[in-house]
Amino acid sequence: MSKILEIENLTVSFGGFKALNNLNFSLDSGELRVIIGPNGAGKTTFLDVITGKVQPTKGRVLFKGKDLKKIPEYKISRMGIGRKFQTPRVYLNLTAKENLDLVCNRKKNVLPTLFGQSDHSEQRTVAGLLETIGLDKRANLLANLLSHGEKQRLEIGMLVAQSPDLLLVDEPAAGLTDEETENVGALLLSLAESHSIIAIEHDMEFVRQIANDKVTVLHQGALLCEGKMDEVQNDPRVIEVYLGEAPENIEH
Repeated sequence: MSKILEIENLTVSFGGFKALNNLNFSLDSGELRVIIGPNGAGKTTFLDVITGKVQPTKGRVLFKGKDLKKIPEYKISRMGIGRKFQTPRVYLNLTAKENLDLVCNRKKNVLPTLFGQSDHSEQRTVAGLLETIGLDKRANLLANLLSHGEKQRLEIGMLVAQSPDLLLVDEPAAGLTDEETENVGALLLSLAESHSIIAIEHDMEFVRQIANDKVTVLHQGALLCEGKMDEVQNDPRVIEVYLGEAPENIEH
């Protein structure tokens, strides 16, 4: 299977502090990968480098074989990388449907989107997205009236509307109820059938829900281990990093 993302010997330094330290990582096309790690592991910097927000100190990031070094963020987005941040970024004074209309409208112009008629193909796209993210019955509700979990799903829908090849999703389960977490997890699993996805997450129950394949663990900016969820959570190195004590002392 071809690699959609390859990260080679990546180091990012901020005033001598290495947020990422000689990191190597790869993602297959069509793969859903969950990345976990304690605070300060370098997870956000990892996404920042992929999207062009932060430049590598050394090493390189290859997207579909192309080196992303010095390419502006907006151009990387147009190349097919979409990012969802921790806090939902939706237009609260617009309805769920209008939020999606705004992204799907080819002219990317607010007034025609809100006061004109989008063409039939765009209408079908929006209707399909609303159904995919489970908001078809909430389509005409203002976004500020949606629950936190619904806003998360709406923003993921807005991201998908941009037709990215790679979705970067930062802590999608943060602040959600159990039911909302399950709904967002089901959405990501559904999207994984047609997208490559990297999800950064802290909620281990959520990770178990969506991590059907490999889980990557970062620690102090470096790769600590990779493997199936059961293997990772029982790895003595992971236990020590998360609990702050040697694994032989866990029972006491």
